Amino acid sequence: MASPQTLDDGDRRVLALWAADCAARVLPLFEAEAPDDPRVRDAIARTRAYGQGTSSAAAEIGLRMVAVKAAAAATSPAGAAAARSAAQASAVAHMGAHALGAAAYAVKAVDLARGAEAGLDEERRQLRDLTPEARAALARLPLLGDASGGPLGPGLLTRGLLGEVITRIQAAVAGDRDV
Repeated sequence: MASPQTLDDGDRRVLALWAADCAARVLPLFEAEAPDDPRVRDAIARTRAYGQGTSSAAAEIGLRMVAVKAAAAATSPAGAAAARSAAQASAVAHMGAHALGAAAYAVKAVDLARGAEAGLDEERRQLRDLTPEARAALARLPLLGDASGGPLGPGLLTRGLLGEVITRIQAAVAGDRDV
């Protein structure tokens, strides 16, 4: 049985487009530090291609770790978080829950580069940019910490600012409250 974090291919494609947009907004933070490194930009482009149906999940799954490795080229925590946002976005083809990781790392990158209020502004923008289809797909995911494994299980995304962002996004999607 597939994990509830995987979602079906249609939901993953919808979330891939949202996740790519989240990562693209923080791409300049990475590129300012590694202007000759195309891996993060390429990961975002591949994520969009998957979301638009011009690439397959199998093709993207094989390349999802490229942006993770690019994070080492960043010279600041904000640049590294921007690369990790793209890495999470590129992993949406594998498991839809990674879209929340892309959003959270984008917020973290902005927070580190420009401060907490700018990070909250990015989070609000992400929520405004959710299409009804993306909102519905996110609502089908288990809550952060309720899964035994995967991106929403115990691990890096549950701690600190990343966990706070994901929790707020999930609450907003569920209609519990606004950010």
